[in-house]
Amino acid sequence: MLTHPTLDKLKALKLDGMAAAFAELEGQDGSANLTHAEWLALLVERESVNRETKRFESRMRAARLRHVGASPEDVNYGACRGLDKALFQTLLTSQWIGDKRNLSIVGPCGVGKTWLACALAQAACRDGITVLYKRTSRLFDELELAHGDGRFQRLFRTLTKAQLLILDDWGPDRLNASQRRDLLEIFEERYGNASTLITSQLPISTWHDVIGEPTFADAILDRFV
Repeated sequence: MLTHPTLDKLKALKLDGMAAAFAELEGQDGSANLTHAEWLALLVERESVNRETKRFESRMRAARLRHVGASPEDVNYGACRGLDKALFQTLLTSQWIGDKRNLSIVGPCGVGKTWLACALAQAACRDGITVLYKRTSRLFDELELAHGDGRFQRLFRTLTKAQLLILDDWGPDRLNASQRRDLLEIFEERYGNASTLITSQLPISTWHDVIGEPTFADAILDRFV
């Protein structure tokens, strides 16, 4: 007689994991042999797992990854792209993000740089880290529009508060003055506070030329490299 009222109360309290576990246990013959403590432990465990799953899904939605299905378990270490398995598996622990360090993934077109960045992002989301993915060219377009319509400060906060910011496909177009200023402000705010991941076809030795103005280039690269 208590089954339906209890389920209704659990759902009203938004304890969906507990409600699902309660319904399952009620339908199992062996559940009558469980103690009250065992029942409670199973309900609490299901609720904990359910909430963490929802938080993970929320972080993934907020990240807006280009490859949502890029899973760490699906990384192909056999591909001919010079991927160091031991190093990449270390990166998948997200310790580098905890240490506020930056990362660059550099290589020719077609080797899967963006996919690997998204796999690292998914691993970070699993670890409770907030992530934001931006294609670099589109980010600069967003920043330009934001300056014009008064949204710059809001966009700036979004870019700087993420624990991991992914800037995908850096270069090859040379930055203009406004882009240099915006990028320096973003890197300055994130320096020592959060991690940035950049993917690029260009070797880091050429990034100075992409930024353009030597003083800005020195400042930006000093905060990243």
